[in-house]
Order: sequence, then C-alpha cells, then structure tokens
Amino acid sequence: MALHVMEEANRCLGCKKPRCREGCPIHTNIPEIIRLLKENRLNEAGWMLFENNPLTTVCALVCNHENQCEGHCVRGIKDAPVHFSVIESYISSTYANQMVRGPAPSNGRKAAVIGAGPAGLTIAIILARYGYQMTIFDSRDKIGGVLRYGIPDFRLPDSVLDDMAYRHLELKGIQFRPNTYIGSAITIDDLFRDGYQSVFVGAGLWKPRRLNIRGESLGHVTYAINYLASPAAFRLGERIMVIGTGNSAMDCARTAIRHGARFVTCVNLTDTLTASQYESSYARLEGVDFIYNKCTMEIRSDGVILADSQVDGEGRVSPVPGTEKLYPCTGVIIAVSQGAESNLVTTTRNIDTSKTGLLTVDEDGHTSRPGVFAAGDAASGARTVVEAVANSKRVAEAMHAYMQSLPMPRLTDYPDAPVVETMDAAAQAEQVIP
Repeated sequence: MALHVMEEANRCLGCKKPRCREGCPIHTNIPEIIRLLKENRLNEAGWMLFENNPLTTVCALVCNHENQCEGHCVRGIKDAPVHFSVIESYISSTYANQMVRGPAPSNGRKAAVIGAGPAGLTIAIILARYGYQMTIFDSRDKIGGVLRYGIPDFRLPDSVLDDMAYRHLELKGIQFRPNTYIGSAITIDDLFRDGYQSVFVGAGLWKPRRLNIRGESLGHVTYAINYLASPAAFRLGERIMVIGTGNSAMDCARTAIRHGARFVTCVNLTDTLTASQYESSYARLEGVDFIYNKCTMEIRSDGVILADSQVDGEGRVSPVPGTEKLYPCTGVIIAVSQGAESNLVTTTRNIDTSKTGLLTVDEDGHTSRPGVFAAGDAASGARTVVEAVANSKRVAEAMHAYMQSLPMPRLTDYPDAPVVETMDAAAQAEQVIP
C-alpha cells in the first residue's frame, strides 16, 4: 500500500497553479501535502489534511474525485491523473492514530448541533477547537447520518465512522445524545432555554420522494433511503428493479447483489445517467443492467409497467402512449431522491423555509431566527459530503462570530440554591428502612 502511494505521489508535478486544488470544493492544498509526504513528513501532512477537512478520512473514500481534484489534474489531460484519493486515504487513516489530544480549554459557552451527519460533525468539531461546549443531537443511535445509514459499508466502512466518534468526539469532549428527535419531546426553544447560545440545524433528508403511481404501497416495494439503512431487513427476491440511476441508485443495486439478488436492473428516465462514471462502472462490473428512456407507470405484484419516454421542447419528460410493457421483477427499490421532514420546522417559531421544506439561509448559514444556523442537506438539498464540509466551515465561523457578540451566559438562574451532595452506596444502604 505505502509503495503504491509513493508511486502516485512521485507522479505529482507540483504545479505552481494547482488545478487539483481549485477543483476541490474545500481547496485542499494537494501539492503541499504530497510534498510533505515525499519528504517523510507524514504527520505534518496529516495535520494539514485534518485542519482543512475534519472529515478527510471519509472524503478520501466517497468524494466524487473524477469530477473534483483528480478530474482537474493536469496529468489527466493526456494520461491518468494523480490519484490523490489513494494518497489522502493513506495519510489520513495513518495519522488518525496520532490524534490523542484532549478538549480545548472551555470558553464558557455552549452550542447545540442537530444532526450527526457531515455538516453537523464539521460544525461541532470546528467549534470545539474554539473551546465551545458542544452537544450533538441525533435521532439515530450512532453518528454519521447519511454517511452511516445511506452509504453501503463496502464503500464507507462503519469502522471509519466509529474511529471518528472516538478521535473527534470522545477525545475532544463533544457530547453526543443519540435517539433524540428535536421537534418532538425537545424543541429548539428548549435548547435556548437550557443555555445553548447558538443552534445548528444539520438534519438530513430522510423523507423519500414518491413516484405517486399505483402500486407504490405494495409489500415488495421500498425506498432507497430505507433500504440502505437496513438492507438485511428486506426480502425483495432475486430479481430487483431499481427506479433511478443516481449514485444512491447505484448503492442500492450493488447492495442488493451483495444480499442475494441475481438480477438487478436500473431504470433511467432519459438516455443519460445521473450517477458518476466511477459508480456506474462498478455497478456494470458487478452485473447491474440498465434500461434507458423509460417512464415508470405502475408497480404490480409481478413486475413494473414501463413506457417509452419522450422529451418536449421545454425539456419535460412524458410517456409515449401505447408503449406500456410489463417488466417482471420480485422487488422494487425507488431511488429518486429525498426531501426534508417538517416536524423540526413546525415546532420552531420564526423560522422560514422554501416551498420544498428546506430552511431559508443566507451565504453564512443564518436562518430567519437569530441564533439558528443551517447548512448541508437541511438548507441546500442533497449535495456531496465535501460540499457539506465546505459550507459548514463557513457557517462555523459565522456561529463563532455570533456567539462572541453575545454576553457571557450566567452559570445558573438560581445562584443561591444549596448544593446537595448525593450519597455513596454505603451511605444509601444505611438509609434503607427495613
């Protein structure tokens, strides 16, 4: 592994105007990191990676490198690009073992993060570096959000996220409150009441988009976001049809094959896939078939009715009458994106949303309510992990500036209340009434 990494590093031309850096949404200083590695200064390279991108171990595995850093590499014009993803993965995973520093000194302020996905984790880690006491709330039992429950383990192992929980949360003193849905028993108003000076909303998009066709409620049908969260829970048979051809659809198709499906077909509305070439090529390699230019008309117990699609002059797609045909299958996965859930918004006063349910924010993540910030999927819709990190870095600085403008919080509303010490086990035993 290390030898292969060094071979890739030696291919880097060290461009004075690195196109790779410009192609990275978070502007990773790729030539400098590679230079440090070649000089056997791996820890310095690792420190630079994590300072710029707290989720570097994740991005090294799941970023769309072909359209970002590697897609802009000058070597890629006539040859294969320098595969920085391999270099980044090696450096970040190796250096992560050196990250044992405890929390920064407290600055006496605390902030809350709703959602333990890419955006929320980035916010919490950056603000913890400033000394804020951070608490992350999430409706699931572990951190990661879409990283854990929306990306298959063969692409992003849970061990990477578990290590992040240890290195970035436990060691840094960031508290994680699992299985807590903000907008139900606890609201954003409650968070402000309890002394959080700022709240970041990074809740993901967990509401599946529907096709709104007949048969969508049948027992052999599911949605991508539900399937990927727990594929072993579903029994969809050996012939599966995936409606959609985005990266999420590729994840569903490849996961289905790993869970016993023998024939998997993805249906595309047009003749152009929305998934990256990298992901779709892996799907083809593993035996996934594709059907193009088809509208999904109806789902039946024995298959799916598809019709030829046509595009009008305004780009709208519609079915061609009389071309309907039944395509047999035993299970259907609908993978046509997700939307936002509304409980969080409906239980929060003075916060504006768009028509699609996303939070309305300015370029620095301010919502219409002072002290409430948002980024990531909750504000911009489904984006890539590295884009969520890039936006969240900017929002973290805005939150820092906002909280620094506020007066220091009072320690308690009851400064003269007596302190009652709890008894130890032996003392409690003496108090037991026979």
